[in-house]
Amino acid sequence: MALLERVATLVRANLNDLVDKAEDPEKMIKQVILDMQNQLLQVKTQVAISIADQHILEKKLLEAEENERQWMHRAGLAVDKKDDALARAAVERSMSYRTTAASFRQQVEDQKSQVDNLKSALLRLQQKMAEAESKSDMLIAQHRRARSLGKATDAGNAMGDNSNAAAFDRMKSKVRHHEATAQAHAELVGDDVNAKFAAMEKQEEIDRLLSELKSKRSA
Repeated sequence: MALLERVATLVRANLNDLVDKAEDPEKMIKQVILDMQNQLLQVKTQVAISIADQHILEKKLLEAEENERQWMHRAGLAVDKKDDALARAAVERSMSYRTTAASFRQQVEDQKSQVDNLKSALLRLQQKMAEAESKSDMLIAQHRRARSLGKATDAGNAMGDNSNAAAFDRMKSKVRHHEATAQAHAELVGDDVNAKFAAMEKQEEIDRLLSELKSKRSA
């Protein structure tokens, strides 16, 4: 699905690389967030449509299964009346609905898979957009500081003051180093928090499954 491919492209995008390569980082990152917002709206709409389609298919499946049961019941009545021809016709009709039900059952499974994929894409896109929005101010500020330092260095070179130029270069390097260190630390803290929550959720799921197993065994 083209929509999921576009979402995957946005999710894979490395914001830092985009800012470094962009001629106008501020404009670029605002455009990325706008693209994410547009795609988010499209995915939400598609999720709603897919869920509605799933409900329709599930309803048709139930109808086919009910018709299958009804015609088998009628076949039984015909057998009781010693009407083999009518019973055979009823069984044949029941088998037809059984085939129809099997087809709808497969369609329901396929639709559920699509809904799950869309929901997963929606969640990833929401997380990526939140990341982009939280990082946008920081990345823009980084760019502005780097640009200011670059202008100061250019001014020093234009005046022929090599010592000042070297000082500005050292300052720029130091600022970038501090920014990179702070960013790495923030990402490590975020990863650690995510890992703790993942471990907590895993233990909860293990406890739930164990409790279910104990209940079944005791019964």
